[in-house]
Amino acid sequence: MTQTYYAAARFSACWPHLVGALPPLAECFQHRAAADALAQKIAAGSPSVLSGTGGVGKTQLAAFYARTAWQAGAVDLLVWVTASSRDAIISGYANAGADVADAAPADPEQAATRSLAWAETTDRRWLIILDDLADLTAVRGLWPPEHHRGRVLVTTRRRDAALRGHSRHFIGIDQFTSAEAAAYLTAKLAVHNRQDDPEQIVGLAADLEHLPLALAQAVAYLIDLELDCSTYRERLADRARTLPGLLPETGSLPDDQAVTVAATWSLSIDRADRLSPEGVARPLMHLASLLDPNGIPITVLTSPSALAYLTAHRAFRNATGPIGLCPPVTEADAADALRCLHRLSLADHTSGTSHNAVRVHRLAQRVTRESLTDDQRDALARVCADALLEVWPQVERDTALAQALRANTNALTRHAQHALWRPVSHPVLFHTGNSLGSAGLAATARSHFHDLHITARQQLGPDHSHTLTARANLAYWQGVTGDVVGAVAAFEELLTDMLRVLGPDDPHTLTARANLAYWRGMVGDAAGAATAFEGVLTDEESALGPDHPHTLTARAGLAYWRRKAGDVAGATTAYEDVLADRKRVLGHDHPDTLTTRHNLAYWQGETGDAVGAVAAFEELLTDMLRVLGPDHPHTLTARHNLARWRGEAGDAVGAVAAFEELLTDMLRVLGHGHPDTLTTRHNLAYCWGVTGNADAATAALQRVLADQERVLGSDHPDTLITRHNLARWRAEVGNAE
Repeated sequence: MTQTYYAAARFSACWPHLVGALPPLAECFQHRAAADALAQKIAAGSPSVLSGTGGVGKTQLAAFYARTAWQAGAVDLLVWVTASSRDAIISGYANAGADVADAAPADPEQAATRSLAWAETTDRRWLIILDDLADLTAVRGLWPPEHHRGRVLVTTRRRDAALRGHSRHFIGIDQFTSAEAAAYLTAKLAVHNRQDDPEQIVGLAADLEHLPLALAQAVAYLIDLELDCSTYRERLADRARTLPGLLPETGSLPDDQAVTVAATWSLSIDRADRLSPEGVARPLMHLASLLDPNGIPITVLTSPSALAYLTAHRAFRNATGPIGLCPPVTEADAADALRCLHRLSLADHTSGTSHNAVRVHRLAQRVTRESLTDDQRDALARVCADALLEVWPQVERDTALAQALRANTNALTRHAQHALWRPVSHPVLFHTGNSLGSAGLAATARSHFHDLHITARQQLGPDHSHTLTARANLAYWQGVTGDVVGAVAAFEELLTDMLRVLGPDDPHTLTARANLAYWRGMVGDAAGAATAFEGVLTDEESALGPDHPHTLTARAGLAYWRRKAGDVAGATTAYEDVLADRKRVLGHDHPDTLTTRHNLAYWQGETGDAVGAVAAFEELLTDMLRVLGPDHPHTLTARHNLARWRGEAGDAVGAVAAFEELLTDMLRVLGHGHPDTLTTRHNLAYCWGVTGNADAATAALQRVLADQERVLGSDHPDTLITRHNLARWRAEVGNAE
């Protein structure tokens, strides 16, 4: 493919400015002494850390402070970041950087850096809140700077010493005081026109250890069942004698407190399970307990695998009382069960949002998970993995959905990693890595497959086919990130092992050979790549048949590198034959068919028919937008080549405008350092020179060259082309030497 580039999107922030969504304040929000202490500590200027176990109200306190500061006009910029992972922190900072620092959000790392640099130098008053920091390594190098105009607030369950250093104010948050808990229960009951014996209210608050989350769930339960506090306390006490305790860890509830909280949730789940649709809420909570607490797409919980699990584990009672045959659970049943969980404060179900529709508190998840046996949890993990894969689109038109699915896969892996390797690795682990790469996070994809390969060796052994597949993916993304020579070496070593373990005719071996041929071509050996593809094609036709997609891919690869080696006419004829067969076998809208059309259009321009190439790319782009969507990398490449051939056809000004518009989208989708982005930057600079702005072309090419040498290496063909054109435009501006 030809070179690609992109330009930072520009935003004009309105002040005051809010980035992220503030959580709504809970009904009957209870003001507590901790809120006053927090305000005093933050006013002192140093970063403040709210630490406490799940359910004590850290997020609510942070949201109360943020709203108070916002409504009082005390801050110009308020950034709310859900800090559950490093990716989430970077994304939050990237959004802020895009709004106020002219950063390109498609390159999250760079945009986050720009955001922090802005915060360190601005004269604006800002407040950054990192909510629910779960892993201290996630914020390494991303801690907001200390600045006299800035304020930082972190909420976390962690109590590590690292959170107390660097002049940080560490504020431990406990449960409500007895008076606060009683006042909260009294107010919640009054909302529903209920009164109760004050002594029983105080007793219930004590039974629940004054934990805000437990109080909220308990009052919802007793209101729904029209119980008084005394009756509820009797049921709670009975359950507490039999329910297993919650095992403590850093940031979790202590043992003597956990049983009561778990009993509260158990009672609520019992109640939700008896609501219509009967018997669905409990297994639905099972599914949610292994996924991302910050946002589970509702489609995951209503997927075919999820519905099959809900049906198989539904406890349905017929009219006479005993357990009867369970009617199949439908999508509507699952959605109604979610509302039951929401009603009893077991989950937050936000109607009208397509991705992060379901949120579940971490403690509620933990109680649910630990009610399962190891075998039950492992089987459930495979169901969740199947559900994620079922709703994961092959073409990721919706980037927000893809990010949510990756976050849920990561959560599932944390909770039940071993289950996803029994008996072998689950495909969702590989799909997640390739999704990262498709989203422009090639370096993250490479890191993902590095870790996946290590785990595969440990779980399956070095010669298992899935271990070899992990190595193949690692080598591929190694090449995409710019280490083309390393990719060749990795595929050479991998191929030796695949030939030994799988044999020469195994599809994985043939694919590895094709990849090795491709990366050899990318280091400049087009003739060698063509020769290698000839061998691959012969063996794939024999092993897989002439119409197998892999065989068609090998034919396309052979034609591509034959053309690169100089056989333009022969390659074009061969590629036209590939297009006809791909249309017949795969269909007109298959991505491989579209790619074949793309290359033929490009070669049409290369043979001198720039006007014909423009027409072909315009027709192709219409189909790509319809099939792949505007943000797909192949769509962006088609836009790039359409711009290029417009310039070649004589419309240099139109080409510059198209490249500039494209660059904005490529920065957003692929990131600053993606090879395609670098190519577009190169070609835009070249067009600037053609239109008479040699100074701008020279300056831009110097920047592109520096980035290409860093990302691709000094000997990469694209780097060499940039050096050549930089020399040309230096001569144009008078620097012949």
